[in-house]
Amino acid sequence: MFTATTEFSAFLRTAKLSTYAAQGDEASVPPLLPDSKQLEFSSGPFLYRDVYVGMLRFVGQEVVYLSQRAVWAMAYSGGLVPAVAMSDASSIYKALRAALSATPEAFPVRGPCTYRHDDLDYQCMLTGSLERFHGRESISRNGQPVYELHFSGGGLA
Repeated sequence: MFTATTEFSAFLRTAKLSTYAAQGDEASVPPLLPDSKQLEFSSGPFLYRDVYVGMLRFVGQEVVYLSQRAVWAMAYSGGLVPAVAMSDASSIYKALRAALSATPEAFPVRGPCTYRHDDLDYQCMLTGSLERFHGRESISRNGQPVYELHFSGGGLA
């Protein structure tokens, strides 16, 4: 049975800060699945892999391997809400990356409970522990939703 250790939590946080939140291509690798984006980070016996499809609306999965054995995973789905103009995507995803860069050390699954970037408000509602969790994050502008994401995951037996 999976138990989240301090070492695991620190690795997961570093991996997340080094991949999508970093905004660079250093973590991109050739994807295993056609028409997907794949980001990876490794340190010691750990490997983090994030594979997703889509851009404005997307679906993906993050998996952490320990000595080549999958030990933790998270699935997610979301993106811009239908009424949002594509011209707003850049500023919204910039705010998302900023929030994800502030991920809490103790529970590094997504961003903090609340975060403000320019005129955008990020919220993350999370239930559970690293062993088993689910949640929802959203971004709004002037109280109007512009982005939403649902996620769930935890340790693998």
